[in-house]
Amino acid sequence: MSPGRIDVRKTYKLYIGGAFPRSESGRSYAIASARGEPLANACRASRKDLREAVRAARKSFQPWADKTAMNRGQVLYRVAELMEGRRDQFVAEVGAAEGLREPKAREVVDRAIDRWVWYAGWADKIGQVLGSANPVAAPYFNFTIPEPTGVVGIVAPETSSLLGLVSRLAPPLVAGNAVVVLSSETRPLPAITLTEVLATSDVPGGVVNVLTGVKTELIPWLAGHVDVDSLDVWGVPAALRKETELTAADNIKRIARRPAGVTDAKFDWLNDRAAERPEWIAAYLEMKTVWHPIGV
Repeated sequence: MSPGRIDVRKTYKLYIGGAFPRSESGRSYAIASARGEPLANACRASRKDLREAVRAARKSFQPWADKTAMNRGQVLYRVAELMEGRRDQFVAEVGAAEGLREPKAREVVDRAIDRWVWYAGWADKIGQVLGSANPVAAPYFNFTIPEPTGVVGIVAPETSSLLGLVSRLAPPLVAGNAVVVLSSETRPLPAITLTEVLATSDVPGGVVNVLTGVKTELIPWLAGHVDVDSLDVWGVPAALRKETELTAADNIKRIARRPAGVTDAKFDWLNDRAAERPEWIAAYLEMKTVWHPIGV
């Protein structure tokens, strides 16, 4: 930068319906590194932005759910390929956001890419693991088949800006759901870069929608929105947890929680045995039982 020149920091936009709109509120907030250095500005999403994101997710849900499981796996694998191509950018952003040295940041990014691949591989297998042909004492076939829940709201982990986000985002996508994500409030830049990857991938617009902003403003509206079928409360601040779950229960949402006794800040996202779990996919699936007469 030339001497005396003022650094012009970028203002990142929201990701809704496959597009990058500004917040209708016109508000933004400053994002700083773990060391307190100014990095950029991010949109401060409003209640209306959240409604638009839910509307986009609902519109895209059925076409995404109707894709074959193998095709969903291929699409998600393509996301991992594109992340690999932007690996250095992710390393720089994760390092700045989380205060990690380059080797550690690179390990985190590599594990995030590998986790996309791991979950993509489950797309055409989870149905075989959870589904069944049930024995009945009648001339019928009785099948149990997993189906996606619908629109899933995700409150992303606050401390793990990329790996934690990928670990919570991939499972509902593998299951065939559409999602609305509230990104990390203090460390949103890796999530924003991930939206740029999604926009250039084969993931249909609206299947993933990402909002940046103040969580205390957005979480109550996400929990209370009647067109959101399931809510991942991993990144909900402790002070809001009880109120959020009660609000979600009022409109009969399914709730995905952290394991008992686990805190966001202390969870080891690099531990594959803890963070790569087919049960996390199952949390966003409904079990449907079908009866079919046996033909002569």
